[in-house]
Amino acid sequence: MHIGLVGLGKMGGNMRSRLRNGGIEVTGYDRNPDVSDAESLAAMVATLPAPRIVWIMVPSGDPTTATVKALSEVLSEGDMVIEGGNSRFTDDTVNATLLAEKGVKYLDCGVSGGVWGLENGYGLMVGGDAADVERAMPVFDALRPEGPREEGFVHAGPVGAGHYAKMVHNGIEYGLMQAYAEGYELLAAKDIVTDVHGCFKAWTRGTVVRSWLLDLLVKALEDDPDLAQIRGYVNDSGEGRWTVEEAIANSVPMPVITAALFARFSSRQDDSPAMKAVAALRNQFGGHAVTSAGPTSGAGSTS
Repeated sequence: MHIGLVGLGKMGGNMRSRLRNGGIEVTGYDRNPDVSDAESLAAMVATLPAPRIVWIMVPSGDPTTATVKALSEVLSEGDMVIEGGNSRFTDDTVNATLLAEKGVKYLDCGVSGGVWGLENGYGLMVGGDAADVERAMPVFDALRPEGPREEGFVHAGPVGAGHYAKMVHNGIEYGLMQAYAEGYELLAAKDIVTDVHGCFKAWTRGTVVRSWLLDLLVKALEDDPDLAQIRGYVNDSGEGRWTVEEAIANSVPMPVITAALFARFSSRQDDSPAMKAVAALRNQFGGHAVTSAGPTSGAGSTS
């Protein structure tokens, strides 16, 4: 099988390598000529046997929308596009409708595995028509981890279901990461615990909290025991917000994932306005001490 792959960054470049290692011929296109196999999208498409399969691996939002539109102008009836970025599931219907006007098939695929996917394989969550999924199965089999297919791949439902599943996956990831992070802070704060890294490492076998995320935290602490080289500033790429929005829309309580998302917002504040207000209120009603932002401090009202 021979496919096209658009977007050869950290994820896309590694996916190209894993596909080739799995016996799939790949012609990749990227705006960076140093990594691209073709000079343009049209040139990439021209190398592919019909009916063609093209996998998109570019940032969500406008870059994906522009890529789908550009492909709609160079692909033909019977060709297929697989959108593997972290797009919002609502975008998939729009993309599928646009391509359907040209007779081009569409699958959405949530991809998990990060920079480790080249070696370990990628968890895949796919949305679309069953016949289209079956046609692309050699590609999915080359990308997923070794072992039973159902332990690294799912046909989650119709168009949009793959990205919806990946959105929920990432929302869960927010909650797990926050729990490990809070546990780390408490262990580090207590003077009787002298080996914080060792505690986490001891949990990696035989305990109910063991996971790949825990393994990665252990590795991070091995490299930087006090995490002194890292600022406590955490971005969110969208999936956590979308998960919380969907929870509200479907009346599903998600206190853990919501709190984890808000914790990321807190990380971006050098001096939280909300916490300033809390400190001021405690000072007003109880005379509790506050930390001055200026040269002096006091208790109670200054009026």
